Amino acid sequence: MNMMSPAPAEREIAPGKVWLVGAGPGDPDLLTLRAARLLMAAKVIVHDGLVDARILAMAPAAARLISVAKRRNRHSMPQDEINALLVAEALAGRDVVRLKGGDPFVFGRGGEELDACRAAGVDCEVVPGISAALGAAAAARLPLTHRDSASVVSFVAGQCKGLTEQDWRGLAGPGRTLVIYMGLANAEAIAAKLIDEGLAPETAVAVIENASRPEMRVVRCALVGLGETVAGQNLRGPAVIVVGAVAARDGRDFELRALALEGVS
Repeated sequence: MNMMSPAPAEREIAPGKVWLVGAGPGDPDLLTLRAARLLMAAKVIVHDGLVDARILAMAPAAARLISVAKRRNRHSMPQDEINALLVAEALAGRDVVRLKGGDPFVFGRGGEELDACRAAGVDCEVVPGISAALGAAAAARLPLTHRDSASVVSFVAGQCKGLTEQDWRGLAGPGRTLVIYMGLANAEAIAAKLIDEGLAPETAVAVIENASRPEMRVVRCALVGLGETVAGQNLRGPAVIVVGAVAARDGRDFELRALALEGVS
């Protein structure tokens, strides 16, 4: 007697895999080799809005690109839904490249997405990327640590809830560098907070916008003038704010497009 094969609908679907891939600060040349290989072989790509268009262009023509772009106060998809999307695609048998700006585990909510995959029994691998802070500092030639300027560097998010309640004392000052992610919208409040917590108003600041991209800008000012500078220079981001003596270092031994400088008091 011939045994009949199960109908297609009855076959068990093997789950796919999710890769959390860091896309770096923007320049496609700053992708890791592993990230580039996964991207060029991907069939489903779930990507942030900060991922450079040149990087997305590396995907196969047949790949399905799903944007989950986030902007301040305007998310195309809440984080819980992004988590559910990754799990649903994988459980449907599809491998997913989750492409995230910078590094997945530095203010990228990669930890939340990893937890969601684990909870659903979905295999998930993390592919690190050059973080926005490291990529921006390198592109602007501002060493975040330097024997003459700083031996400590800290990273904070500038748009977290309860900004005024956060204790940043000791994160910036002599011998220290503070790098603020997502701080443009709160620039004036951030400057006031740091000054209230004891940082000198004349502390050097560098705002690095669109790091490693052709339209990159580096704008310098004193901390006390940060809010006015961000508004006056029409800085929109993505950007990181570097606070400390290293921000006053002159990185202009190279040509930088759209460079804008303001004196540091």
